[in-house]
Amino acid sequence: MGNAVIIAAAGHGRRMQRKKNKQYLPLLGRPLLYYSLAACFQAACFSQVVVAVAPGEEEIFRREVLLPFFPGQDITVVAGGRERQDSVRYGLAVLAADAGYVCVHDGARPLVTADLIIKCLDAAKKYGAAVAAVPVKDTIKVADKDGRVLDTPGRDSLWAVQTPQVFRRSWLETAHDRAFRDGYYATDDAALLEYYGYPVYVTESVYENIKVTTPEDLILAGILLGERGEDACV
Repeated sequence: MGNAVIIAAAGHGRRMQRKKNKQYLPLLGRPLLYYSLAACFQAACFSQVVVAVAPGEEEIFRREVLLPFFPGQDITVVAGGRERQDSVRYGLAVLAADAGYVCVHDGARPLVTADLIIKCLDAAKKYGAAVAAVPVKDTIKVADKDGRVLDTPGRDSLWAVQTPQVFRRSWLETAHDRAFRDGYYATDDAALLEYYGYPVYVTESVYENIKVTTPEDLILAGILLGERGEDACV
């Protein structure tokens, strides 16, 4: 039984305030998307790597990511959908029959490591569904639409969820199929499984596994990669 990874890279990232899709913005001289792919190949635990790109950007991915940085690697490219959930569903549709576990990762999280991927995969094989997450550091308030605070939940039970998220393939496919029929959309794949009653477990991650959403995030990611020892590509 093999393992597959679906990298969601179809979002346009409008908050980056750039004309170019954020997945291809330069980060230490490499496209942002490069780092997620590199970590997946370094983990050496996937028999299939699928990347969901924005419709019409297949050639951009080939020209700016695949050929310069991963020549000869077997990467399946699919056109993503309107929502992230649609992109993952399209990725599931092209998986090989022998993939028993599926890792879903955001292409905009360049600080992911091979160790974290393997840690989440091991947890998923134990529990069926495992998500990278970190304990919440800030005090969280629940407020109504007018801003009035309704509750302050205790931090000891709160986790900020990231990717990678790894699932038993049959669970993930069933949840996506049911959501498609129901017209239900969740914020991430873990929430989708939770909605349909599957148990999901957190796997402790690190705070530096940030998602690049704003221009400031891109700067921070470059600093963190530099501190990790990542050399700039010129």
